[in-house]
Amino acid sequence: MSVILKEKVDASIAWRGIDLQNRDTWLTWLTPTILEAFDQALQGVKAKGLSAPNFGKADFVLPPVVVEEIDALFSDELENGRGFLLVRGLDASQYTEEELTIIYYGLGLHMGTPVTQNEKGDLLGAVQAVGDPSKKSTRVYETNEYLDYHTDLSDVVGLLSIRKAKKGGLSSVVSIAALYNEILEKHPEYLALLYRPIYFDHLGDELPTLSPIFSHYDGKLTCRYLRKYIEIGQERRELPLSNVEREMLDLIDSIIGNQDVHLDMMLEPGDMQFANNYAVFHSRTGFEDYDEPERRRKLLRLWLKMPNARKLAPDFPGRNGIPKRDKLPSY
Repeated sequence: MSVILKEKVDASIAWRGIDLQNRDTWLTWLTPTILEAFDQALQGVKAKGLSAPNFGKADFVLPPVVVEEIDALFSDELENGRGFLLVRGLDASQYTEEELTIIYYGLGLHMGTPVTQNEKGDLLGAVQAVGDPSKKSTRVYETNEYLDYHTDLSDVVGLLSIRKAKKGGLSSVVSIAALYNEILEKHPEYLALLYRPIYFDHLGDELPTLSPIFSHYDGKLTCRYLRKYIEIGQERRELPLSNVEREMLDLIDSIIGNQDVHLDMMLEPGDMQFANNYAVFHSRTGFEDYDEPERRRKLLRLWLKMPNARKLAPDFPGRNGIPKRDKLPSY
């Protein structure tokens, strides 16, 4: 079982946005060696007539030295560093959308194992405003509306920018450790409640299941959060949130909404962002899109199960992907 952490997290994982805003130390640039290896691996996949996500790691061949470099620059930083990466250097103008997708998916295969993002079993998700916000079945990432801070159902979430919006659409990240430090220092009365299991209405589950918001286990602080799914989960279990539980969620939202806490960034075409879902919340501002379909904002998303993922407490069940269904529910 996890135990309540009563000491401040003092490590690179506990960054605050204000301390990173005017620095570029959190940017990871692809080296010429990696870029050349990506291009050669791309040609190998194309020569076989394959496209993403219909190929495996063995089809996207990278030299061992490049794999080691990716592990050091990407995987280790996500688990033991700041918990997020903005990867820059891939020139989107030099590739077609299909080629960018192959490179992105091939990189994901060498980082971890892609897992399903919906009940249809999709391994690659298109993030663009194609849904009707008035429909219950429409997920927020399918609209141009503000996306609340949350964590996804995988060890790591990745985004590749294909096109950016006409206006807005900033990506935003928050250190869970920085949030925890703030609560520990100023509102410790909520700590026990944050470690108590609460119902989440996870996509793909028949009924809401229990999980604490915070967990401290095997030396690492971990979090799971999406307020909307907590509220729906408690309601479906006929256990509406109490006043103190709502105060707790309001506190979380007020801290992560503070401009000194979160870090905003624009994903330019070709940029890739990766975030550890146990260590970082992510969000997106609302945006105005172009009228022409071919110019509209588009990103591709990966959910990855990582080989170096942290150990989780028994009362904080790991979740990697949404179970595929042969028959989808109707709404």
